[in-house]
Amino acid sequence: MKIAFISDIHGNAVALEAVLDDVKKKNIDKVCVLGDICYRGPQPKRSLDLVRSLQTEVIKGNADEWVVRGVQKGEVPDKVLGMMNTERNWTVSKLQESDLDYLKGLPEELHFDIDGIGIHAFHATPNNLFDVVLPNTDDEGIVEKLMSKANAQIYIYAHIHKPYIRFINGQVVMNIGSVGLPFDGLTKSSYGMVHINEGGFSVSIERVDFTIQKVIDQYLEGDYPNANMMINVLKEARL
Repeated sequence: MKIAFISDIHGNAVALEAVLDDVKKKNIDKVCVLGDICYRGPQPKRSLDLVRSLQTEVIKGNADEWVVRGVQKGEVPDKVLGMMNTERNWTVSKLQESDLDYLKGLPEELHFDIDGIGIHAFHATPNNLFDVVLPNTDDEGIVEKLMSKANAQIYIYAHIHKPYIRFINGQVVMNIGSVGLPFDGLTKSSYGMVHINEGGFSVSIERVDFTIQKVIDQYLEGDYPNANMMINVLKEARL
């Protein structure tokens, strides 16, 4: 069985469509979504509709929480708080009340056991939507922050937009990166794949091209607030 884990779409429906096309070509059996669906991209409604059309497991990310209730003081630097809420308000203006209800009701964790292989998936950490665990965190920090709540063979998270795979104590930790806004300098969508076969498994990071210029045009044509900054992040694949 092949499972794709996607996350951090951030309203980039062009990238999401490219990833879903890649998933189809690879004959992946199941797609799971680890949050951050709408916020900070030019097509929030289209992105959410595509995710909901998958009829699969979806969990909440910090950006989904922001869409529901706004960005609060202390969650981001004070100097960007106003602009981020302006972007949030623009995003909400493109959604319906039922969309907000859907985001509000999303769970925050996924647990699977497939052929004896346990998978624990979450957005940032199992206990917090906003915590940041970077690729260079030491093994002790990874274990404490990501692996201590549940026993599994594979731990999967997103949030930092920087994909990596680590092996610790015979277990796997995988960050799946970002579909819509990669931050690792590579201007390609990222997602994670788990292949479970006859009691064994493999994991991989998949990268997918998407038409960046089309997304840039959508930012500009949609009068997105803070468009210039978001376009630069998209072009450089760095925050």
